[in-house]
Amino acid sequence: GQLTPLSEIDGAELADVLHAKVTGAANLDAVFGDTELDAFVLFSSIAGVWGSGGQAGYAAANAYLDALAQERRTRGQVATSLAWGPWGGGGLVDVEEEEMLRRRGLPVMEPDSALVALAQALTGDETCLAVADVIWDRFTPAFTAMRPSPLLGDLPENQRLAETAALQDDSASAAGTGDAAAALRERLAAAGDEAARDEILLDLVRGETARVLGITTPAQIKARRGFVEMGFDSLMAVELRNGLMKQTGFRLPATLIFDFPTSVDLVRHFGEQFARQKAGLSGGSVKESEAVAEIEKLERVLTSLSSQGADGADITKRLEALLSRWNTAQGANRVNPEPVADDLLETATPDELFDLIQREFGKS
Repeated sequence: GQLTPLSEIDGAELADVLHAKVTGAANLDAVFGDTELDAFVLFSSIAGVWGSGGQAGYAAANAYLDALAQERRTRGQVATSLAWGPWGGGGLVDVEEEEMLRRRGLPVMEPDSALVALAQALTGDETCLAVADVIWDRFTPAFTAMRPSPLLGDLPENQRLAETAALQDDSASAAGTGDAAAALRERLAAAGDEAARDEILLDLVRGETARVLGITTPAQIKARRGFVEMGFDSLMAVELRNGLMKQTGFRLPATLIFDFPTSVDLVRHFGEQFARQKAGLSGGSVKESEAVAEIEKLERVLTSLSSQGADGADITKRLEALLSRWNTAQGANRVNPEPVADDLLETATPDELFDLIQREFGKS
């Protein structure tokens, strides 16, 4: 099948990929015209629903089938388009591809089960329906490693995953006090200099990289070779991120290898992280960017709670108290703090009060 990035596909290749499904479906629609049918069934693909890397043309062709089903319905004609996940049973997916799909969270469907879903879709008079066996906690983190997916993010299964991920982020610091992370900090603290520290961190990155790649000798990993060049995909990126998060106790993004594309880049990043952590433990200052990151994490948790209809009275009280203390501290830190409203009213002249009323309420 097609495996060409969107930025590299040309018109001829796109037309070739589109031809079979688009032309076939359009001709079928034209042939039957206004004929009254019991069913008009189109076999689409999940590639047209949420996309598939390197398959822009194929995704567009399948999206056309879904659109054709919708268009036929507007004409008062029957149509059902099923966006299928991978089928098993041989002929469509070989053994190697089946294992790759399973690792990505898309195990193949047994044909009998798929046919039951087809019958249910026709009985329910569905227009467009996606049918796939998805292991969400495996599929979603890898699929969204490079960019979020509002479509997948709205699914209840993935909202629960987001809640779990937020809790895992909360426990990342606690994991930093676990055996592996604590032992790593001790080794780094005992390192004689920065070069020795970086060597320890490089061994860590190489070890986790080798584990994900299935390489028995971590020393084979070249420090300046890019992870993508080594064959990493989004799923492997998430696996590496998870392994390094357990070893270091740091909160790490799923885009880790794209933000830090080589082992050397990761070592430098971890060195800076440990240095900041050490400064924090020694009473060092916290950067504003770090505080903003914590607020963003809190926002995700609170959004999740709101969607569950949580009461949140205690949380609201704590947040209001915290905001009050923050505003007080900020006011105290200003060289010339802004006067509060009561002070302004007490010191304002009659002309200033009338001007204020005019500006705020448009009256005098």
